[in-house]
Amino acid sequence: MRSRIHNKMCWSRALLTGWVLLLVQLLCFEAVPISMDKTKVQEPEKKIEEPPPSVDTGLHYDRYLREVIDFLEKDQHFREKLHNTDMEDIKQGKLAKELDFVSHHVRTKLDELKRQEVNRLRTLIKAKQDLEGGNDIAVDHQALLKQFEYLNHMNPHTFEVDDLDRLIKSATKDLENFDKERHEEFKKYEMMKEHDRREHLKALDDDERKKEEEHYEDMRKKHADHPKVNHPGSQNQLKEVWEEADGLDPEDFDPKTFFNLHDTNGDGFFDEQELEALFTKELEKIYDPTNEEDDMVEMEEERLRMREHVMNEVDSNKDRLVSMDEFLVATKKKEFLEPDSWETLEQNQAYTDEEMREFEEHLVQQEQDLNQKADDIQKQRDELERQQEQLNAQKIELQQAVEHMERLKTQKVEPPPEVHVEGNAIPEMHAFDNQLHPEQEAQPQGHLPAPQDPQHAPQEHYEQHQDLAQQGLPQTHQDLPPGHQEAAQGQHHLP
Repeated sequence: MRSRIHNKMCWSRALLTGWVLLLVQLLCFEAVPISMDKTKVQEPEKKIEEPPPSVDTGLHYDRYLREVIDFLEKDQHFREKLHNTDMEDIKQGKLAKELDFVSHHVRTKLDELKRQEVNRLRTLIKAKQDLEGGNDIAVDHQALLKQFEYLNHMNPHTFEVDDLDRLIKSATKDLENFDKERHEEFKKYEMMKEHDRREHLKALDDDERKKEEEHYEDMRKKHADHPKVNHPGSQNQLKEVWEEADGLDPEDFDPKTFFNLHDTNGDGFFDEQELEALFTKELEKIYDPTNEEDDMVEMEEERLRMREHVMNEVDSNKDRLVSMDEFLVATKKKEFLEPDSWETLEQNQAYTDEEMREFEEHLVQQEQDLNQKADDIQKQRDELERQQEQLNAQKIELQQAVEHMERLKTQKVEPPPEVHVEGNAIPEMHAFDNQLHPEQEAQPQGHLPAPQDPQHAPQEHYEQHQDLAQQGLPQTHQDLPPGHQEAAQGQHHLP
């Protein structure tokens, strides 16, 4: 039974495969070649895929900003509001109020992102303080977090409407200043490069200096010798991208199709990164990373200049985005059809002679300040070494004193010998107990020695004094220690 079923299934599959092959052959035979109208360029089918990763904005809180935006766009309600809200309304904080309507899952994730960002800022504050040598000083995080205006530091646990409003306004303001700061950094870069070149020439002799200056001029001429650069955003420039990058016929150029082809994330706008990508072909005419005369830092500055120029010409509402309508309006202007020539960086020096002079004076002042700090540090080092030498000497003296005390402790002091005097013997008294000698304590009071003859007393007394003097012992009561004097006086007053 099983074999029959199996045979039927195999036969069905073979029959189905045969019909499919026959159908393909019929379609191939009956297909009639048709000519394509190149003016009607069909847009490729849009595949469902993940959006491209966000480009770094250059802000110090860029990661936090992008993560917040990514999670907000996962909420359908907020995503619709974001695409339908005017940029001016976004700047005024109207979009931030929509945060109350996002899903609980998104709000929970935003809370977590904020806590991570606050912890990151606290770590940065602590690290900065450690570098400045304030390890023992308590850190007031609440006071220091005030400088970060893009979040509400008073509530470090939950992401609220105020946090989104702060983030939007701070990012808008900081991005507007970001290009200006980049230009200033590039100007300093160019002036430092020229300063280093001049300092290098000073260190050379006349012949080497002449050769170096000739080489420098040759490099400048080679860099300036490049094909004509089209005006950014002009018809000629975009047609060149259409032909070389897109592989399409320049005669079939269509602004709307061009916009859709290069709106890479499909949001209906050219953002700054999408615009900058359009200038790659123009920049390749001027800069080659394998050429000694071409500076890639200058290439990025040129790209920034081109993007700023197009934004100023096309972005009518100043939202740092170019919509389809703004782009189509710009393509009808005279500047688009008949543009002026574009002056590159080598034709527009980034700094003036006065700025260069002030920059070099500032470098000289910086060098003097650094030398002064180095001298101060050296003096502090010498003083510390001197103090260390003093401490070492004191340590040696203290060690010697301790060793001397230890030697004294190990030495044994012999007690003084007992004193035996004929007649009225004076017992040896010990300062620690003020007691009589054990032999005298054992004598009863009734067996005291008999008094001597008064006639012989002076002579015997004199002989006792002589014997004591010879032995270096006390001769009178006054010569004895205080305890012994009292004991001796008590001995003479016995009956």
